[in-house]
Amino acid sequence: MKIFITGMPGVGKTTLALKIAEKLKDFGYKVGGFITKEIRKNGKRVGFKIITLDTNEEAILAYVGDGNVKVGKYVVFVENLDKVGVEAIKRALKDADIIIIDELGAMEFKSKTFSKVVDEVINNNKPLLATLHRNWVNKFKNKGKIYRLSIENRNKLYKEILDEILSYLQIANDSSN
Repeated sequence: MKIFITGMPGVGKTTLALKIAEKLKDFGYKVGGFITKEIRKNGKRVGFKIITLDTNEEAILAYVGDGNVKVGKYVVFVENLDKVGVEAIKRALKDADIIIIDELGAMEFKSKTFSKVVDEVINNNKPLLATLHRNWVNKFKNKGKIYRLSIENRNKLYKEILDEILSYLQIANDSSN
């Protein structure tokens, strides 16, 4: 089971992924991977940080400025993504009931190591919930189910996606007992 959530910036993709992660933890499931949060200064977005779902480790993914690896106005810190984000995904492949990756997009794919571990996750039978930058939908459209999140449907999709994941995890759990 591979679920991808896409939508316009600010619609709530990260919030939805985090709410689902927390609910799954409440049900006793081991959730691995990471989420990405905005870094704001004086009300303006100046960067992004990644936060692992198993250890709460944080690292800066991107920040406004000059540097070697850029996406738009942001410098991408590939080494932080590899050290924190990729390692969280690797731990999740071994230990978690579900992997959450927020997000699959241009910044993240600046890392070859990230790209490799995402391929591993896609080709693995472990369930995945990933947020997907709208420009990357075509790359993943044949890899799983894609939900398009909007302000109007986000409460409905929260319940629908959570129910789908819980169903899958329950069936997987029943078949392993």
